[in-house]
Amino acid sequence: MKISQVFTAPNQLTLLRMAFVPFIVIELVDGRYFWALVLFVVAGFSDGLDGLLARKLHQQTLLGQYLDPIADKLLLSTMFPVLSILHKIPWKFTVLVFSRDVSILAASAVLFAISGLRDFRPSIFGKANTFSQIAAVFFVMLHEVRRTRWIWISRTIFLRATFAFTIISALHYVFLVQHRLRAHTHALPSHSATDSSHAGINAS
Repeated sequence: MKISQVFTAPNQLTLLRMAFVPFIVIELVDGRYFWALVLFVVAGFSDGLDGLLARKLHQQTLLGQYLDPIADKLLLSTMFPVLSILHKIPWKFTVLVFSRDVSILAASAVLFAISGLRDFRPSIFGKANTFSQIAAVFFVMLHEVRRTRWIWISRTIFLRATFAFTIISALHYVFLVQHRLRAHTHALPSHSATDSSHAGINAS
C-alpha cells in the first residue's frame, strides 16, 4: 500500500470525517445539539462526496476501501453510546448495535486467521442497517433541536428499524459467511492441484 494513497482527495475527506467525531461529542456533551447536528450532517455529506470523487477522479484505492467503513463505524459507534449516556437513545439499541459489530469483527478476524477469507463485503441488509442508524441518530438530535410530532415519529421509526435491521443483518451475515467459506474451501483443492501440476512440469 503506497503512502500516496493517503493524500488522494477521497481519502482526505474520509480522514476529515473521522476528525469531526470528537467535536460532535463535545457539542453533545455541552448540550449544543444544533451544532452537533450540523457537524453530523457535514460528516454524512462528506461520506457521499468521497465515494463520488473516488469514482469521478478514478482514485479508488485499497486504503479507501478500508478507511470508509472504519470512519462510518467510528462515527456511529461513538454517537450511540454518547446519546445513550445523555438519555436520548435507550441503552437496548446501543447494546444491540455494539454486540453485532463486535461479533462481526471478531468472526471476521478468526475467519481470516484460520482460512485467509477476505470477502467481507456488506450485504444489502448491512447497508440498510447503516442507513437506519444514521437516520436514527439524525432524528434523535433533530428532536432535541425542534420538538415536533413528525420528528418524534421519525425518530421512533428509525430506532425500531435499527433494532430490526441489526438482527436481520447479523443473521444474514452468518448465512453469507457460511456460503463464502464453503466456496473458499472448495476453491482451495483446485489451486493446490494446479500448483502441484506446475511443480511437476517444472521438475520435468
